[in-house]
Amino acid sequence: MNIPANLKYTEDHEWLKVEGEVAIIGITDHAQHELGDIVFIEVETVGETLDSHETFGTIEAVKTVSDMFMPVGGEVLEFNDLLTTNPEVINQDPYEKGWVIKVRMTDAGEMSGLLDAAQYKALIGG
Repeated sequence: MNIPANLKYTEDHEWLKVEGEVAIIGITDHAQHELGDIVFIEVETVGETLDSHETFGTIEAVKTVSDMFMPVGGEVLEFNDLLTTNPEVINQDPYEKGWVIKVRMTDAGEMSGLLDAAQYKALIGG
């Protein structure tokens, strides 16, 4: 199971990487593995400002549909358009090409409530 040390994680299996004032958010390798083949991603929150833990979109796999939650509050700036036509990219590369949204964080201090790689690994029993 791939758990990059440079990212932050949520108990809901989202990851977050910060580049300046922007957070890049996606789902973890563990989450994509548990979901199975991803067939559709829906994010209708671009341009909206959401609080931490609010739903920013849904991810549909062959067997289930799951909500995706904001790790931190902020304005949803961008959706990864590649996922519109190739949602399976999340299965292949969840941490690079398979990112889901970019967010301008409202309060970077919220990141202190997120898990580091060791804590996330312990959460999933790794």
